[in-house]
Parts: sequence; structure tokens; C-alpha cells
Amino acid sequence: MDRTRLHALLARESAEAERRNPRSRAAYADAGHLFGRVPMTWMNKTAGAFPRYLATARGARVTDVDGHTYVDFCLGDTGAMAGHSPAAVTDAVHRRFAELGGATAMLPTEDAEWVGAELTRRFGLARWSFSLTATDANRWAIRLARAVTGRPKILVNSYSYHGSVDESLIVVGPDGEGAPRPGNVGAPCDVTLTSRVAEFNDLARLERELAHGDVAAVLMEPALTNIGIVLPEPGYLAGVRALTRQYGTLLINDETHTFSAGPGGCTAAWDLEPDLLTIGKAIGGGIPAGAYGLSADLAERLLARTDLDLVDMGGVGGTLAGNALSVAATRATLEHVLTDEAFARMDRLSARFEAGVRQAVETHGLPWSVSRLGARTEYRFAAPAPRTGAESEAAADPGLEDYLHLYLANRGILLTPFHNMALMCPDTTEQDVDTHTAVFGAALLELAG
Repeated sequence: MDRTRLHALLARESAEAERRNPRSRAAYADAGHLFGRVPMTWMNKTAGAFPRYLATARGARVTDVDGHTYVDFCLGDTGAMAGHSPAAVTDAVHRRFAELGGATAMLPTEDAEWVGAELTRRFGLARWSFSLTATDANRWAIRLARAVTGRPKILVNSYSYHGSVDESLIVVGPDGEGAPRPGNVGAPCDVTLTSRVAEFNDLARLERELAHGDVAAVLMEPALTNIGIVLPEPGYLAGVRALTRQYGTLLINDETHTFSAGPGGCTAAWDLEPDLLTIGKAIGGGIPAGAYGLSADLAERLLARTDLDLVDMGGVGGTLAGNALSVAATRATLEHVLTDEAFARMDRLSARFEAGVRQAVETHGLPWSVSRLGARTEYRFAAPAPRTGAESEAAADPGLEDYLHLYLANRGILLTPFHNMALMCPDTTEQDVDTHTAVFGAALLELAG
């Protein structure tokens, strides 16, 4: 690749983004009372000198304060996989908050049992509890795993994504041993005190770590997502389940992003049998919501433990967790929006997206790969596709990524700013997909010169 040409194109697209978005630029400049000038510092992880500011969003469309409307394939990095403000969720939230009144009464609602039953139908776990984020669902699942096993450590895959859970911020270092993940801010302790790590698709390393006998649970995504999609090799997930059972370790599937695989995520699509399952983001249709499920056996073991405080000060729960508004939104999302039928359509659109990107890459003879996980598709600057988190991290090319993201955004298409991920929602259309294919192809043509 001609890096000089890439840098020139990136400079051109950066300048065009500044020219097209004066109101966003001004809003960012004026945000002096915000830490990092944004509501949350990760919002600075965007191509260009400043983020675009939101005006309106509906379905698969976002409009910024400068009046530009985008086909949105980012969808809140999965948080808006149901589409922006779906009608059924909007109606349920209005009814709960405005008509019936109350969101934080610290009282249960009948919606919760409906949601629990539906999550059981989809994922197979027998008992459910609620949180506001998947990060908290993971934290609480970890506590329960430690309590029931009496073991101190958690094992994760290198470069997996589990929110801001302290135990998950570990990677396989250059010497092959566990090391803090680069960028971890203010860690409470050396992460190797709490965690063990293995590369995804590496059963030998997993067994080596489990053999220490101190791992309470393996917390994993059935496919890596936030470092780029890394799919499991044949037999890998079955091997993980066999090894965790052999060494008396619980298995937690984090389906927050892999929910894109289908109505029951990878757990249902691939007949997985975790002891616990965590999920967040998409299930609330845009309203903060998360949940964790437990197998019937594990739930009974925990509830039989009279020495555990699962009600008051046990570190499991929060005042807003399971609130009536979030639960109402989750019911509406699962009942009316992210239905089995919707997932089937989203999967077809994602396959169309994958085919368009693959054809463009092959046309230009680029050594790139394309991976898909149901409604989620991602292209990587490596071929063959990375098989571990470390390989996926090594394939990153920030300058190339910024060029493509800015090129697309300047022409009305948004991808996830953290990586090259595109997600379908129930409102995405074939025309949306084909528009991306055309603009993506034009970006590659310019790059080729």
C-alpha cells in the first residue's frame, strides 16, 4: 500500500469532515466543563478532530446537529441493535413512566417474570437477575462464582471484552505470561493476582492455567468481538466446556456482543451449555439494561448457602437494578422488536453486507479478511482472519481505519468507531447495505490510485 497516498487521502477526508460539521466542531470546543470535552471519555475514540453531535435518531438513521443524516451501522456498538427508539419500546417506556408512573420504586413488576421466562427460552439458563449494564452483570456473576467455588481467580481470553471489569483487563504478554492490558487506568492491584489468561482458540494454554486449581470461572465471549471478530475454530468451544468441567471451573458466556448471532446468541446457535450467562446493551432497546442467568443447579446451590448475603450487603445488586422502566423496555424489545423473525432478516442483510465487502476486497487484491457473526460483520487488515486476540490486535492499522471511517462518514455512513464493525437492526434495508458496498468500493478505488 502506498502510505504516502493514504496519508494524503486521510488529510483530505479530515479536512472535509471539519468543513462539513461546523456546529459539532463548535459544540466540542465549547464543552470545557466536561472531562475530555465529552460526556464519557471514550467518545473521543472517533476518526477526525472531534465527534459528531447527535440531533435525532430513529431506526437505522442518525442525524447530527449539522443536519447530516447517516445510515447507522454502528448502532451504539450494539446498544441500539434494536434500532434507535423502536416504537414498541417507546410506547412501553411512556406507559411505564408517564402513564403508570414510577421507575425506581424498589418494587418488582410482573414484567420481570415474563422477561426471565423469555430469556430462559432463548438462552436455556433457568434463573435470571437484572442489572443496568453487562459490566455489572459480569461483576456479580464473578462474585457468585467465587462464592460457590471458594476459588479466587477468574480466567479470560486475551483481548476479550467484558466492559470495565477489573479482572478482565489482562492479556498474554510478550513472554507468554499474563500481563496488564495496555491502557488499563488505575488498576486496584496487579491483575495477575485476580486473573489468569489464555489466548482464544488455545486449549493447551487454557488447560495449563486451569490446572493450577484456583480458577473459579472462565469468563468468555463465544467469539471475540471488540478486538475484531475472532471466530472459534472447530471443537474449541466444546473443548472449553470439557476442560472447565474436568477442573471444577464454572463457565460464564458473555453474550453482550455475540447476541448478534441470533435470538439466543451463540449459546443457542451453537448448543453451548454455560453455567452462567451475561448480557446487556441491546436487550433494553436503548434503555440501560443488563441481566445474568444461572443454571438451575447453580442457582439452587447458591440459594442454599445460608452464609451468603444475597439480599443486602453481599456486593451483588444495585438500587436501580431491575427497575420497572428498564424491565418494561426489555420486555418490549424481546417481545416485539428483536424477535426470532427480526434476527432471521438481520442475518440475511449481514450476509449481503459481507458479500459486498468481500467482493470489493477481492477486486483490489487486498490481503484482508471478512468475518461475520449473525447480524454483525467486520473486515480486518489481515489474511487469513486472525485466530487469537493477539493476532487481531497486531492487525490494527489506525491510519487506514481512520481514512475508511472518515470517507464513509463524509458520505453518510457510520461504522463503529472502535473498529470496522457493521451491525444490522430490524430497520436496516438492502439499499442501506448496497449504499455501503458502493461507497466502500469507491474508498478502495481511491486508495489504489
